[in-house]
Amino acid sequence: MSDTATPSVVIDVDGLGVLLATLAELGYETLGPVVRDGAVMPGPVRQVADLPVGFRDIQAPGSYQGRRTSGSQVFAWAVGPGSWKAELFPPRQELWRLTPGTPGTPPELEVAAVPGGAAPLAVVGARPCELAGLEVLERVLGAAGAGDPRFEARRRGMFLVVAECGTPASTCFCTSMGTGPEAGAGYDLALTEIDDDGGHRFVVRAGTEAGTAVLARLPGRAATDTDLDARDEVLTGAAATMTRRLPADGLPELLERNLEHPRWDDVAERCLACGNCTLVCPTCFCSDVRDVTTVSGEVVRHRTWASCFDLGHSYLHGGAVRVSGASRYRQWLTHKLSTWWDQFGTSGCVGCGRCITWCPVGIDLTEEVAEIARLDGAGGAGGTAEVRA
Repeated sequence: MSDTATPSVVIDVDGLGVLLATLAELGYETLGPVVRDGAVMPGPVRQVADLPVGFRDIQAPGSYQGRRTSGSQVFAWAVGPGSWKAELFPPRQELWRLTPGTPGTPPELEVAAVPGGAAPLAVVGARPCELAGLEVLERVLGAAGAGDPRFEARRRGMFLVVAECGTPASTCFCTSMGTGPEAGAGYDLALTEIDDDGGHRFVVRAGTEAGTAVLARLPGRAATDTDLDARDEVLTGAAATMTRRLPADGLPELLERNLEHPRWDDVAERCLACGNCTLVCPTCFCSDVRDVTTVSGEVVRHRTWASCFDLGHSYLHGGAVRVSGASRYRQWLTHKLSTWWDQFGTSGCVGCGRCITWCPVGIDLTEEVAEIARLDGAGGAGGTAEVRA
């Protein structure tokens, strides 16, 4: 797994602190994982102590438990409910406001300014699956997709430090999606935390010129073969712990020919249609636009996150198209794993497992797909006949 094309440097915990200080000196608004309300969440970081030092999480379908330990590892957790999507595509964002004028004058329309004057964003400690999630969002909201100027303004100049994953949760399946535990392209710096007989250290490599410039300012030494072997052991060990899987080939076609599979009704009996899975997903991008009028006559238009599990999400003239819980769950799963390929040339899932952990009833999409595949073509399953609403 070692990237021999990119020279690696080893830094210690003090060096990690220098990295945070260097990003601040360069004018970045530095965010990273912090512990808030008992979970790992995005937040401002200025020093190593702000990061989840000694924090561990235990995840299972419908369950998340976090605890502090006496350990010194900084990145010994998986992912929490908050993804970096919210920093680029906020849950609520003002688009414009209309202020009534004085009698005899027209109202004044003020369009919300596109972010541009704010400090550039640096993220320290994003997981490889989250890096993949941002790349998916770029296909949807970036210049190649919707061309959302607010998303692009925030994404432009963003400095990404990825922490490769050595401690995936039981709900993770990034190996199936090719998004981890090793970081692919798209990062400025990638670090792997090692804590063994050789000491507590981080193997760091640069992925961009900006990353190379920052890395040159950190106190460290060249990585040895021992360091690189230790990194490989961390990543190999992490991959070996992941037992959840999605089919490597033919998944879009599997779902396409099973739109009338009885499993959709089975999962609908358990699904609460709460939308938790879409809220924690790092790639879901559905939004709604709402106008609010104040008592003074001012009209404010906001864009807010929406969910395909909402009954009104599929509303057309006369009523909703997807009325049943089965049809709404099917819409979410088949879009995420099948028709997303038709729209954006990639899967909409990065294998982070958040939708499994934060589902109140513990619905596991890998289990649902496995059951559909088990009965595929076995009689009584499959079919693309009229789709029930």
